[in-house]
Amino acid sequence: MEDKKIIDFTQGNPANLIIRFYIPLFFTSLLQQVYNFVDVLIVGKGLGDSAFASVGNMSSLFFLIVGFSFGLANGFGVLIAQSFGAKRYDELRHRVAGTIQLACVMAVLLTTVSIVFLPNALRLLRTDEALMANCLKYGYIIFAGLFTSICYNISAAILRALGDSKTPLKAIITSSIINLALDSLFIFVFRMGVEGAAIATVISQVVSSIVCIRRIRQIELIRLHRDDFKNEKRVYTELFGNGLPNAFMNSITAIGCMVVQFFINGYGVAYTTAYSACSKYLNLFMNPASTAGNAMSAYSSQNYGAREYGRIRDGLKVCLSIALAAYLVLGSLMVFMPEFLAKILVDGEESIRLVSQFLPICGVSIIAVDFLFVFRSGVQGMGNPVVPMWSGALEMVLRITVITTLIGKIGIRAAALAEVSAWTGALIVNVITFCRILLPKLSNNEGFLIFKKKRRIY
Repeated sequence: MEDKKIIDFTQGNPANLIIRFYIPLFFTSLLQQVYNFVDVLIVGKGLGDSAFASVGNMSSLFFLIVGFSFGLANGFGVLIAQSFGAKRYDELRHRVAGTIQLACVMAVLLTTVSIVFLPNALRLLRTDEALMANCLKYGYIIFAGLFTSICYNISAAILRALGDSKTPLKAIITSSIINLALDSLFIFVFRMGVEGAAIATVISQVVSSIVCIRRIRQIELIRLHRDDFKNEKRVYTELFGNGLPNAFMNSITAIGCMVVQFFINGYGVAYTTAYSACSKYLNLFMNPASTAGNAMSAYSSQNYGAREYGRIRDGLKVCLSIALAAYLVLGSLMVFMPEFLAKILVDGEESIRLVSQFLPICGVSIIAVDFLFVFRSGVQGMGNPVVPMWSGALEMVLRITVITTLIGKIGIRAAALAEVSAWTGALIVNVITFCRILLPKLSNNEGFLIFKKKRRIY
C-alpha cells in the first residue's frame, strides 16, 4: 500500500511537489517560532523584562548546543534522502539505524558538556549578575532535557528526508498546545518563575518526539531489524563526514552570535532586552525562507542521489521565489513598523528605542539570508557540507569584526550591521559553490544556465 505522506521528489512536477512538501513544513517551523515567541512573551508579561532578558540571554547558548544537534541531524538526513532518491533501500535502512545510534551517543555527550560548562559560559558572555540566577535556573532544566530536543530533530530529519512534512507538523501542533498551556499554568497559576517555562518546553518536546517516532515505526521502507544496526565502519564515517560539517557550521555561527551577545550585554539590561527581542523577530521573519531551504535540502538530496540534476535547477527557482515573496512582506514590516513590533515584546522606553534602530537595517537586507538558506541547502543536498561550514566561519569572522569595530560608535545598530555583513558574505560563497557543483552536471546535455528555460513533460 502506497504511503501518501512520503514524497518522491525525483518524479513529477517540481513546483507542485515542493509546494506540497513546503506548506506543512512551513507551518511546522512557524508554529515552533510562534510558540517560542509566545513563550518569551508570557515570560516577559508574567515575570517582567528581567526574566525576559534572562531567557533571551540563553538563546545564543541554546543555539550553540541545539544548533549543533540540528546540523548533525540535517547532515544525516541528506544521506538518507540520497539513498531514498537512488532507491537503494538496504543502504537507506543502514543509514537510518546508524543515525539513531550516533544520535544517542551525541545526546549523552552534549547534555554532559552543556550542564557542566553552563556557569562558565554565562560568565564568558558577561551576563549581568541581576540575570545570572534566572539564566542558571532556566539553562539547567533546558539542557537536562536536551535528549528530547535531539530526539525530535533526528526523527523529524528522517521524515523530511523521505518527503514526509506532515508528521512533524502534527507533532508541533500537539506540543505547541501543551507548551503554551503549561507555560500559562506554571507561570500565572503556580508562580514557578522561569523554571516553569523551561519545564513546559521539555515536556512539549517529549510529546513531539513521541509523535515522530511512532510515525517512523509505521513506515515499511525503514522498518528496522537487528541486522540493520550492525553497520560497517564506512556507514558511520559517511554519516559523521556529512553531519559534522553541518553541525560545526551551526555552532560556528552560534559562536559569532555569542560574541555579539557578549558586547551587547556589556551595555546593560536594556540592550540585552532589546537584542533578545530583535533576535526573536529575526528568527520569526526568517522562517519562510528557512523553510524553503529545508525543502530545497530534501528536494536536491533526493534528486542528486537519483542523478536528476536538471530537476535540482528547477527546484532552485521555486525555492528562491518563495524566499523573495517572504522578503517583500516581512522585510517591509521590519522597515516600516519597528516601533509597533518593539512594543509587542518589551515595555521599557530605552529598549523600544533600541529595537526600533535595529529592525529597519535588517529589514532592508534580510533578502541576503533568505537566499542564503536556499543556496546553502542546495550545496549540502548535493553532497558538499564542507563549503557551508567554511561559510559559517566567514559569518563568524564578519560578525565579530563588525561588532568590535562599530558598537562603540553606533550602539545596537552595529549588531544589525554585523548580521547583514555575515549574511552577505556567506551568500556569495554558497552561490559560487552551488553553481560550480551543478553546472558541470548540466553541461553534457542541458546547457550551462541555471535559469535556462526548457520544456519537460511530467
